[in-house]
Amino acid sequence: MAVLSVITFILLGIYLNQMGVVGGMSEDEKISQFVTKKGGTEKPFENAYWNEKRPGIYLDYNTGKPLFSSLDKYDSKTGWPSFTKPIDESLIKSVKDTSLGIERVEVRTDESHLGHVFGDGPNGGSRFCINSAALRFVPYENLEDEGLGEYKQLFPYNEAVFAGGCFWGVETLFEELNGVVSVIAGYSEGKIKNPSYKVVSSGTSGHTESVLVIFDPNLISYRELVDYFWRLHNPTQLNRQGPDVGSQYRSAIFYIGEEQKKIAQESRQAFEAKGIFKEKVVTEIIPLEKFWSAEEYHQDFSKKNPSYVCHALRAE
Repeated sequence: MAVLSVITFILLGIYLNQMGVVGGMSEDEKISQFVTKKGGTEKPFENAYWNEKRPGIYLDYNTGKPLFSSLDKYDSKTGWPSFTKPIDESLIKSVKDTSLGIERVEVRTDESHLGHVFGDGPNGGSRFCINSAALRFVPYENLEDEGLGEYKQLFPYNEAVFAGGCFWGVETLFEELNGVVSVIAGYSEGKIKNPSYKVVSSGTSGHTESVLVIFDPNLISYRELVDYFWRLHNPTQLNRQGPDVGSQYRSAIFYIGEEQKKIAQESRQAFEAKGIFKEKVVTEIIPLEKFWSAEEYHQDFSKKNPSYVCHALRAE
């Protein structure tokens, strides 16, 4: 698509001007209509998903059907999302395209023009060069909530949930580990569904600031994560961590399944035996009932605000 970008930008401008008479449509919606219904191309390097690195599934913008997985996404240096293959080849149609005087292979669904497929992908394979505007991305951690839980089976990942005070610092330190795919700041337990930060900050809702750690068990084990968890906070402080006070800042391991419970208990015993702190460890080890992702501005907060530091990693 790169060689055609100037032409398509001109076409995009013309089309969007025409679309201007249509009220109630955002610029993103106009571009998606231009791409999916008129066969247009969006601007490279300035679209939603060309540099998206989170695990998840990409849906058809118009039909909502799952088309591509992040497992098959790679950086082709073109400025558009690129994939080696679709999830289900039966959902993708290949159509000969000579609209601009050269022969290309268009890829589309029943409702959407997606982009084009080329033969210059990794290891001589395919490169599905797809417009972000033709897609909707659902992060791995939201698949179940979106009714796409079956697609989690595509990913060779496990999950773990920890609480160790302000989730900004806990998130940052877990992200440094090799084998950790993604860390999401959020809230565990509580009396209210989908709580806001304001509600949790009141300290009366029963929620806990926590992080969901998505990890590859082939690269890092759950035991290694738990052992690391003790080092990034003070597990002897009850309902607080440093200057942050309240039950929402408690120390807790929310286990998923009996195997995680056993590993967490064994790790806690091993940590207590070291005698790092004189006080007793008060970390709760309890089953996970529900995890809600926090608002977007909390995600990667420390990266967005590099001068802010709320946790320090100990040697032991």
